[in-house]
Amino acid sequence: MNALLVLQDGTVFEGMAFGAATTVVGEVVFNTSLTGYQEVITDPSYRGQMVCMTLSHVGNTGVNAEDVESDRPQITAFIVREVSPVVSNWRANETLPDYLARHGIPGISEVDTRALTRRIREKGVLHAALCTDGSRTVPELLEMAQTWEGLDGRDLVREVTCAEPYHWIDGTRIEWTPVPAGKLKTADSAPASALGSDMPLVVAYDFGIKHNILRRLTSHGLRVIVVPAHTPAEDIEAMQPHGLFLSNGPGDPAGVPYAAQAVRQLLETGIPTFGICLGHQIIGLALGANTYKLKFGHHGGNQPVSDVDATNVQITAQNHNYAVNDAALPANALVTHRNLNDGTVEGLRLTDRPVFCVQYHPEASPGPHDADLLFARFAEQVKAYKERKS
Repeated sequence: MNALLVLQDGTVFEGMAFGAATTVVGEVVFNTSLTGYQEVITDPSYRGQMVCMTLSHVGNTGVNAEDVESDRPQITAFIVREVSPVVSNWRANETLPDYLARHGIPGISEVDTRALTRRIREKGVLHAALCTDGSRTVPELLEMAQTWEGLDGRDLVREVTCAEPYHWIDGTRIEWTPVPAGKLKTADSAPASALGSDMPLVVAYDFGIKHNILRRLTSHGLRVIVVPAHTPAEDIEAMQPHGLFLSNGPGDPAGVPYAAQAVRQLLETGIPTFGICLGHQIIGLALGANTYKLKFGHHGGNQPVSDVDATNVQITAQNHNYAVNDAALPANALVTHRNLNDGTVEGLRLTDRPVFCVQYHPEASPGPHDADLLFARFAEQVKAYKERKS
């Protein structure tokens, strides 16, 4: 079936429909990753967005059950130049079109994705309406795109965060139940050593956390409890964690003021804290800075970042539309990383306590692993804090 993609500036792209047959409205961004479309599709940071892949040929490796970054696709729609008619990877158990259709996500192919990307780079992020079932005309789609409220100021985190706290053990979510004396209830399906208090405890705020972040944290011998985004600071302190992690997530950081309020209180405790992407922006807000929207954001696995502390350059994976304005940061907050394309802030650390954060994704998935060492740095801080407290 034919599909129509109409941008708010009146630009029309005609193509072929795949995935779900429906009509959606969203914010169009482009992603420059050469691999990992499955991870991109399931990244909660893309909530509310239509993703245009600059790679011309997508879908040849299909979809498998292991490489997802959340429990379901998170994008509003998928825009590609060509969908592969053949799946040739031995790990695949489903095709890309079937996977999207099963989850109600529409896609459009046979689109000049280079022209679409150039338009976004010239005009900035654009709203768009996509119809893949033939039920809408161009004028109707244009009106939908132009009248859509957009993502600025919206709380998208509540749409992707977990409903209840849980353990992350060997890639599996296990129910967490608090009991007296600060001890943890051992689930029948989990080894006691994995849940026991002998391992350093990290509490991770789920603003839209990716699975590979949890894998990287536990790979360094950390016990992780994931909590909903709206969890009060007092509840976190009651868990007596040895570390605090602030995850990635979708949308405008100004739309989640409750997160910055809780983090502001937790930063005063001196607990080692590590933030990624939205978590980095929330730390910036908690420190008194503000955030602003980038013209077309950073989305892909080839963003060069200067590490001021190490005087080197990292090639990083990124996915964000907002950045921290460092003008109002306090004296104890140092900018540690800068984006070499546009000079935006890519990392911060505090000089008087073990707190640091980065705008990019050191866990990659997909993307380069240049910055994976940050998880080791955080683990060292957490273990040292536990030793001091024991």
